Amino acid sequence: MRLRADLHTHTTASDGQYTPRQLVCRAQAAGIGCLAITDHDTTGGLEEGLRAGAELGLTVIRGVELGAKEDRHLHILGLGFGAEHPALEALCRTLQASRAERKFRIADFLREKGMDIPLAEVEALAGGGLVARPHFARVMLERGYVSSLREAFDRYLDTEEYQAIERFKAEAKDCIAAIHADGGKTVLAHPCQLGYPDEKLEALLARLKEVGLDALECHYPQHTRAQTAWYLKLANMYGLHVTAGSDFHGERVKPDVSLMPTELELDWLL
Repeated sequence: MRLRADLHTHTTASDGQYTPRQLVCRAQAAGIGCLAITDHDTTGGLEEGLRAGAELGLTVIRGVELGAKEDRHLHILGLGFGAEHPALEALCRTLQASRAERKFRIADFLREKGMDIPLAEVEALAGGGLVARPHFARVMLERGYVSSLREAFDRYLDTEEYQAIERFKAEAKDCIAAIHADGGKTVLAHPCQLGYPDEKLEALLARLKEVGLDALECHYPQHTRAQTAWYLKLANMYGLHVTAGSDFHGERVKPDVSLMPTELELDWLL
């Protein structure tokens, strides 16, 4: 089965701009036939998205994005797990508790840098969803502490110094195990963000394949043509399925990222 798909997107359940229903409507308008909602550390927006997909005739896949302990840019997507997903729920509860504690550390960290970022404003932007770094970045921008969201991350929220206050993350093998326990498939997201030389990335894929990795996100907005060709070759070498994802958050969060319908073979997932 070949469908125009986008298998990596975010909603207001984590750090996206649009509600699950709004995202599904935008996906349909973009010509997407299969959409995965992959919020960070939560499955809270899935049922709203699934209902909207059923109403609009668009296939919506249950998804989640989990950051792994080994590298701050190592993210595992879980796709297609069941309506009941106790292993993922247990892991997400632990991750969410760590996020809830982290927001106070981020506020203190930014205060030490001379920025008064009221948590009430950050939480209002989150709208009841998980508080994440993009919410802090938006308040930093609105208060004039930075000139762009990119600057907020490059100077403060994605630095080596910042990593000392980061939240708990599970190892990649434990993320993969939880997703598999609930009947899902696992994907290494945006390999370009790791910044690894070819040999190191290949070694990582070999290790992840050994613990059950199912697929590689070969098509991604930041990938060059050469990178995409290399990732497709790696997927073939290691027997991994090919996925595509925009990592769409909405134009207020990631102004240069749009939904990305890409034709994919999805028999392995649907």
